[in-house]
Amino acid sequence: MKAGKTYYSCSECGYRTAKWMGKCPTCGAWNTFTEEVAEPEPKAGAPAHALFSSGDNHAVAYDKLEMPTYMRSKTGLGELDRVLGGGLVHGSVVLLSGEPGIGKSTLLMQVSDVLCRSRKVLYVSGEESGGQLKLRAERLGVKGSNLYILTETNLDRVMREVDAIQPEVLIVDSIQTLYSDRLTSAPGSITQVRENALALINRAKGDGISVLLVGHVNKEGGIAGPKVLEHMVDAVLYFEGERQQAYRIIRAIKNRFGSTNEIGVFEMEEHGLREVENPSELLLSGRPHGISGNCAVCTLEGTRPLIAEVQALVTQAPQPAPRRNSNGIDYNRMCLILAVLEKRLGLRFSANDVYLNVIGGLRLDEPATDLAVALALISSLTDRVVPDELIALGELGLSGELRAISGLENRVREAMRLGFTRAVVPARNLEKRKLDLPIELLPVKSIYEALRVLRKTDVPEKMESDE
Repeated sequence: MKAGKTYYSCSECGYRTAKWMGKCPTCGAWNTFTEEVAEPEPKAGAPAHALFSSGDNHAVAYDKLEMPTYMRSKTGLGELDRVLGGGLVHGSVVLLSGEPGIGKSTLLMQVSDVLCRSRKVLYVSGEESGGQLKLRAERLGVKGSNLYILTETNLDRVMREVDAIQPEVLIVDSIQTLYSDRLTSAPGSITQVRENALALINRAKGDGISVLLVGHVNKEGGIAGPKVLEHMVDAVLYFEGERQQAYRIIRAIKNRFGSTNEIGVFEMEEHGLREVENPSELLLSGRPHGISGNCAVCTLEGTRPLIAEVQALVTQAPQPAPRRNSNGIDYNRMCLILAVLEKRLGLRFSANDVYLNVIGGLRLDEPATDLAVALALISSLTDRVVPDELIALGELGLSGELRAISGLENRVREAMRLGFTRAVVPARNLEKRKLDLPIELLPVKSIYEALRVLRKTDVPEKMESDE
């Protein structure tokens, strides 16, 4: 397209068209086209836009390729190192995203304080002044001599400072504030974000600089800008949590140098983020005893077992259409469990408002938590207490059966460590391998057997005859 001409670009796949379209013909996404202006051709001497650009690249036989030995630097925060796969890899590009005010800048300032003790760090801020950064650093106790602060939004000036300082770690807060003089679009546009990120990636790969990018989020909760940004970087981290709560969770959704199943747990305090090395105890602190509608469950986040508390509140609906609200559990999963309990056990949830909550802002995404959710709902409906020393594990099928789950031994050991003495588990998990542990295991095959084991809720006569 000619320079200065208006066109529309899909934020998901980058497809371009001369007119606006509601649905992208390439990727099928809806309402993803944004208006942009065609850029002029780059001036002579401008940096190339090709990743790993070099004129001497040739094909190499597979058996002659060498395994790279990635060097890692500890960030000083063990929970962050766990998510990164053991530390920050030299020459890698990490994208950190989260809601405004969640603590991204605080986290990066604390990481800078540790990294600058052994490596030269350049912190580029396009959102705060030097005085604001100094104020935060004093509050966090940052005293690094190899930490350099730059308040700049022009990419070309940032690159000149990188050439002058030669940092080993580059932090950019944030990528949406950078702009390049070679592009006429506004900062934060798809073109600016894509091209500026590519320039930083080229520098990281060419000079071995570890780059940490901060990304804004849109109103849907995704990373603002083109989707291709997430494909370009080596790792994508989400900083989750409610600003009104003290707990924060870092979760990796992409990691070329480690697992994407690990999470890091932090607590926001006056002097910054504090690692929570034993989140299960923290999540269970203040748990009420002898109250209906509560049930403990153990979820696996990568290799880490976490004990969580599921709370349910079932009340009579004042209106013909009952309300359903879920916090920390997928809404559709909650509706499925309610349908199974109503159909298979004859419990009348359709005439009641139902509220579900997971304490501590934790989100339970795996089906192994189904049984705990079901028992919490039944406990609240019947006002009968689930024993405090009992933990429930199992996936609930549409026929009311309990299916086997993974990592049962790790879950049970974590429950034992926190004082649980009884565990309701799927019987199929114990068919092939018996667990010799000092805890009372209660194997069940269906939700009916789970209720009989608890001896807290009567099974309807219809269900007993069906069995």
